[in-house]
Amino acid sequence: MDIRILAPTGALGAGFDTAALDRGVAAGPHVIACDAGSTDSGPAALGSGTPKLSAQAVTRDLRLLLKARDTLQVPLIIGSCGTSGRDDGVDWVAGLARTVAAENNLHFKLGLIYSDQPAERLQHLYDEGRIRPLANAPVIERKLFERSHTVAMMGVEPIQELLRNGYDVILAGRASDTALFAALPHLNGADPGLTWHMAKTIECGAACAIPPDANGLLVTLRDDHFDVTTLADGSRLTPRSVAAHTLYENADPFHIAEPSGTLDTTHATYEAVDERTVRVRGSRYIEADGYTNKLEGAELVGYQTVIVGGVRDKVVIERLPELLPMAKKYFDAKILDVFDGRVDPATIDINYRLYGTGTVLAGTEPTPLQPQELGVLITVTAPDQSTAHAISTFVAHASSHLPIPEYDGLVSTLAYPYSPPEMDRGPLYRFTLNHVATGVTPTELFRTTTEEV
Repeated sequence: MDIRILAPTGALGAGFDTAALDRGVAAGPHVIACDAGSTDSGPAALGSGTPKLSAQAVTRDLRLLLKARDTLQVPLIIGSCGTSGRDDGVDWVAGLARTVAAENNLHFKLGLIYSDQPAERLQHLYDEGRIRPLANAPVIERKLFERSHTVAMMGVEPIQELLRNGYDVILAGRASDTALFAALPHLNGADPGLTWHMAKTIECGAACAIPPDANGLLVTLRDDHFDVTTLADGSRLTPRSVAAHTLYENADPFHIAEPSGTLDTTHATYEAVDERTVRVRGSRYIEADGYTNKLEGAELVGYQTVIVGGVRDKVVIERLPELLPMAKKYFDAKILDVFDGRVDPATIDINYRLYGTGTVLAGTEPTPLQPQELGVLITVTAPDQSTAHAISTFVAHASSHLPIPEYDGLVSTLAYPYSPPEMDRGPLYRFTLNHVATGVTPTELFRTTTEEV
């Protein structure tokens, strides 16, 4: 067995060198696969339906990949379209693909896989006790599904249905990143342990290369091993860099869960073939007792205005932690006064993040920090944007003149780099689900449409 899989980039729209793509095409891959989304950037894409990367960037990459597919006459698989894998994200990428095809006289059979979950279906699963929380999942209740936009994460099976029927371009909703690369090898009877490990290795393109970049990798999958090769000039692979990628987005690098089971890399070995290629052996795949699909949801929680400031005064820096709680009490009273009781302070969140004193570690800094300068990020979140902005104006004003006991008279406590300092961020979203649907068949949560382009 000799199956070649081309992963041209880690994310559709992230860009890649055309020379690197050309090397991958010249190797004659049997399939091109590419991820287009993630939850890494937070809940906004899923909640709003707005892709992270621009139409211009996505179109540029898509054009090159569709042309490469046309040259090779092999399948092109793209998953988690539109960043979140929402139905409108699939339709968005499909629209771009149709435009590229018309402009470049390309013809292909197009399959679209949708992963949005209607509230009624989720409530039915919930009522039957078939929605199970993963680690650190939020507590959920039945009505959540009515206000949350939810997608299910597919495995290889919905993709394989289209591959069996000869579809050239497959644009999928939310998908396991690895499923995009594992689907075709599984159809051809490849070893499941090697297949899933191969897929995990190349899911982010050349992220496991040295230096990591947005370019691609080529895998050659054989009966008892796979070889992974970097394609870009100036990049290389080492056994350590390839092995390290099993820890990316995983708490346990030796046991990586998929919808149908778990990849076990405990006994995997990594061997340098040359400076650009690493050979991997010994992975295995443990089938699960039951099939599950991960559920991801996001909901609107308010609208936000942000203020960015800074301070270099040592006395002010030392006093801020005790002054800010006092300021918040003042703002609660100010809200009642300014809005004449029409706005409940409990519906407003005013948050200060002090960058330079352990904010990134959220209070778990192992040693106390004594910054010379402090960055201050103030966020005001309210039920609507106009209220958030109105409140932020007096928050910004008061925050720049906090009372410092050591100083007499008016003191400037924060300096703002912008005028005006208030910047409206727009809607704010939060993740609502980190759960799996249980007792499902591999394809029942997804629907497919097809067309000739």
